[in-house]
Amino acid sequence: MESGSGTDELRKWSGRGELEGYTGGCRDKAREGANGPFAHRLPGDTGLRCVRVPDSPGFPVLAHPPCPAHHRALRERLARSARQPLPRAAAKQEKGDNSVKKSRLASLSLASTLALVAATPPAGAQTPSKISDGVVKIGMILDMSGVYADIVGPGAVIAAKMAIGDFGGKVLGAPIELVVADHQNKADITAAKAREWFDTQQVDMLADVAATAPALAAAQIAKQKNKIALFPSPASSRLTNEDCTPVTAHWTYDTYALAAGTARGVVKNGGDTWFFLTADYAFGTNMQKDATAVVQELGAKVVGAVRHPLSTTDFSSYLLQAQSSGAKVIALANGGADFVNSVKAANEFGITPKQSLAALLVFINDIHSLGLGVTKDLLLTEAFYWDMNEQTRKWSRRFFEQHKRMPNMAQAGIYSAITHYLKAVQAAGTDETAPVMAKMRELPINDFMTKNGKLREDGRVLRDVYLFQVKKPEESKYPWDYYHLRATIPAAEAFIPASKSVCPLLRK
Repeated sequence: MESGSGTDELRKWSGRGELEGYTGGCRDKAREGANGPFAHRLPGDTGLRCVRVPDSPGFPVLAHPPCPAHHRALRERLARSARQPLPRAAAKQEKGDNSVKKSRLASLSLASTLALVAATPPAGAQTPSKISDGVVKIGMILDMSGVYADIVGPGAVIAAKMAIGDFGGKVLGAPIELVVADHQNKADITAAKAREWFDTQQVDMLADVAATAPALAAAQIAKQKNKIALFPSPASSRLTNEDCTPVTAHWTYDTYALAAGTARGVVKNGGDTWFFLTADYAFGTNMQKDATAVVQELGAKVVGAVRHPLSTTDFSSYLLQAQSSGAKVIALANGGADFVNSVKAANEFGITPKQSLAALLVFINDIHSLGLGVTKDLLLTEAFYWDMNEQTRKWSRRFFEQHKRMPNMAQAGIYSAITHYLKAVQAAGTDETAPVMAKMRELPINDFMTKNGKLREDGRVLRDVYLFQVKKPEESKYPWDYYHLRATIPAAEAFIPASKSVCPLLRK
């Protein structure tokens, strides 16, 4: 048997009144037909006890995780009981029947007492009976120091803490904890950290994993461990298409939605020939694939593409290829510092305004870094803008007080995702994965950035997204006043239709 952190196993005592304690696996034991009935365990495999009494149908007992005081009482009770000989069946048949009945009654009495001691908290203590380990622990595996640190990084942590604080710091009487790790944009580091957190640190849910390749790795670990993983910041539509799982949710935007918004706007404005400058990893290739499909559907033509390494600092050779293609539109299928550096280089080389840029993944941080003089008139798609209405402004100003920067859509999405998860835990009455995911799909998503959003079976959050155009410097009236709203793209048009998805969860 495995020992939970900070707890001891109930010692095994064999005899006619056998009593055993298990830290999980009770259901499995019951399915295997192990001696006698077992109680169903509470959610999680973290110290919850299942007491069984052989030959006593109808008397399975479920106990809470014992505290040290419980263990002392249990050990003392077991020690006293072990010193007392068990009744033995008499040699004579008539006495044997009575002795067996008395033995069973003694077993029932002992089991009842032990279960009561284990299940009853000491005076003044409160142990949430429906929360594994008595704590709801949320993890985030982010880029805290690399190319996407400005997009997620410390700002993402602030957004998560705001969500937890606004919820009161507790759910179902259990405290909410947050743990954060830096994955250095490496999928193997992400997978190892997710596995460690789920296996040994009692993390209940991942609230974000920045960047596509790390997110895809974390999604598979979450599926293996039957833990919830939410993805507000990564972009690839693979998370809800070919790599969908029943325990993950893609929260804010995806490559399909970004392409659907920006590509339509650019083609409508006359951009009928395209050349892609693409980050050479999972996000970039998926972004190019989704954008190409939209461009070709609209009757435009892709004349070429080139890929650049992640976090490159020299875009000259790639931009010269784009320039020589003669395409009207150079589509930037990259993000973060790569996007910022490629736009700077295009401006320095005089590529713009002769050729226009299509920004396929842009955050307000990027516009702030580049300035309106460089980015004016750029079309882009986002799921959130801080200055859209009074609700967005109120929340964003609170965020600004802590971060000294306005929030982007990924950071706002993290707040939204964590808040909806906690609402689902509260409504489900447990942090067990299946009931919580069911509630997350059942409850509408309503907050400062989302109105009547819905979590689809494939894990896609269906929400409206927006086509913005960057203002000219003279049009900006105050700090961070950067966007004109040009179109609202309804959720039904923004994301992959269920009929076109390859996710098997939509075929059930």
